[in-house]
Amino acid sequence: MILPKDLLKRYWRHSSFRNLQEEIIEAVISKKDVFALLPTGAGKSLCYQIPALAKEGICLVISPLISLMKDQIEQLERKGIKALTIESNTSVDQIVTLFDNLKFGKYKFLYLSPERLNSEFILNKIKQIQVNLIAVDEAHCISEWGHDFRPSYRLIHKVREIHPDVNVIALTATATTKVAEDIIENLNLKGTAIFKKSFFRENLAYLVIENENKIGKLEKIFKKNPHPTIIYVGSRRKTEEISNLINLKGYSSTFYHGGMTAESKSKSFNSWMKEEQLIMVATNAFGMGIDKSNVKIVVHLDLPASIENYVQEAGRAGRNGEKSFSVILQNDNDINSFKKNKLETYPTIKEIKIVHEKLYQYFQIARGELRDGSLDFNFLKFCETYNFSHKKTTNIFQILVKNNIIEIGSKYSKKSTIIFKISSNRLARQHYNKKLTKKLIDFILRSHGGVFQKEVSINEFKIAKSLQINSLTVRNELNVLDQIDIIDYKEANSNEKLTFLTPREDDKTINRISSSIEKFLHNQIQKSKDLIYFIKNNTVCRSIQLSHYFGEKKALKCGICDVCIADKKNSTSGIEKDILKLFNHKKEISQKEIIFSIDEDEKAILIHLRYLLSRNKIGITNNNKFFIL
Repeated sequence: MILPKDLLKRYWRHSSFRNLQEEIIEAVISKKDVFALLPTGAGKSLCYQIPALAKEGICLVISPLISLMKDQIEQLERKGIKALTIESNTSVDQIVTLFDNLKFGKYKFLYLSPERLNSEFILNKIKQIQVNLIAVDEAHCISEWGHDFRPSYRLIHKVREIHPDVNVIALTATATTKVAEDIIENLNLKGTAIFKKSFFRENLAYLVIENENKIGKLEKIFKKNPHPTIIYVGSRRKTEEISNLINLKGYSSTFYHGGMTAESKSKSFNSWMKEEQLIMVATNAFGMGIDKSNVKIVVHLDLPASIENYVQEAGRAGRNGEKSFSVILQNDNDINSFKKNKLETYPTIKEIKIVHEKLYQYFQIARGELRDGSLDFNFLKFCETYNFSHKKTTNIFQILVKNNIIEIGSKYSKKSTIIFKISSNRLARQHYNKKLTKKLIDFILRSHGGVFQKEVSINEFKIAKSLQINSLTVRNELNVLDQIDIIDYKEANSNEKLTFLTPREDDKTINRISSSIEKFLHNQIQKSKDLIYFIKNNTVCRSIQLSHYFGEKKALKCGICDVCIADKKNSTSGIEKDILKLFNHKKEISQKEIIFSIDEDEKAILIHLRYLLSRNKIGITNNNKFFIL
């Protein structure tokens, strides 16, 4: 067997492991089941990649994100290590060929999404290969109490049944004590070697700043710290908007989100990695697997989804050990918007049952029937037909997908866009053949800002409802305006392929999983509340708050977060009070006497003496003695 340190040198060009990596690798190689809780940037992948390379056979990696799997495979292949994944559109014949390559082509890794374990065909193929390790990445997804529960992760036990002698390593960057226990129980880890690295980052300053002028604050941050920066925002549209604003201010930025083409993503990513543009504005689709050690600042312009998401995203700063900053810019509007978009859009079991039943009715599927094959589905039209809330129904669909009730494409709720091609002055002089056309334009101008400057998302069904007409009429009118070059209208192809995975049983289907759904929803609501509490709690050190959240009870004050800085300011203002009190007993006091009389750091005392002088609170005599004014 090749020694782990030799593999580290050969493939990663490093001479030593990071904290805990070597111990974890040794435990895996000795065939122990392992649970590893390592915060973002601690090098989790090496903990299964090196043991897999050290032994004969193939490492099976269960991972929830296609983009992350592809990224890992590309990184391994650049090192000359062969790895594969089964993509969504892979045919049966291609899967057969893929497993033949695994058996005879010297491959070392097979990356799979957990949903693939639903296939008996793929499980039989896994049975035929020599598996040397099962690695469960983002293991918190197996827990109902985790921030991203994926029921399909519970299928991993099937692989353990096929290869009962193969050990398992479960890895996550974010797990509370409850989630960690859930992971170990659900994966049936035995004699588990548990490794937990502290969430405390002594070089990372967590700053939660209340601010109404966020762009102005960003400018100040950029001037003070011209270093690689990530700015997280809450929507795809906003990535481009904020990037353009930053560039107009004279700074260099690019943007990244999940809706971009692979080519655009690569171009944006590479320009930031090479520091041709120092600032990356992105949704949380950006970050997984990124190895850039000198990120100085991570800014959240919108609130993160949860504390778990926040720790992962903030943790991308300062991996080189130098002082770095995580900044949340927030105000009351952000808190209210967060509550509205998160807390108020979580559905009840009753609402899930209604949407689920209407979905079968929409396709005229009878009770007990399972419709074969995929169906064309227009999500926006479905919502309009039954007067369902767009956001709440999106959440319900995500629950139905996670619980393997339906399958649907990821772009089912995509919206159309418009931008005006003529100026507002010319638009005001424009004449129309129909009153409806002017009525439609006036409504768009009132309800959608920025339509002359950028593409703006619209919902034809909502517009139609407001104007008391049907959505087809709205689309026809917009297409006419597009043809005469008044607007550029891009109609979204909202049709997606939807597949029913269970027969129609209405309430019975939801009742079987209602307990699990209720736990999930309760957990998500609590996580939203926990985040708001964290934002608002400006009395306890941020590092202590985060450490306690993840079960570390013996955390120390960081001394560099916004709460600790405020505490220092309050304590130093106490020095000023102590200095002024001395003059109750003596009219004139020397610097030496003041330093001797106050039990504080000498430098701090001298700073506050200068501050009191500058504010004309005290004066100084020709004999260098201080007196009160």
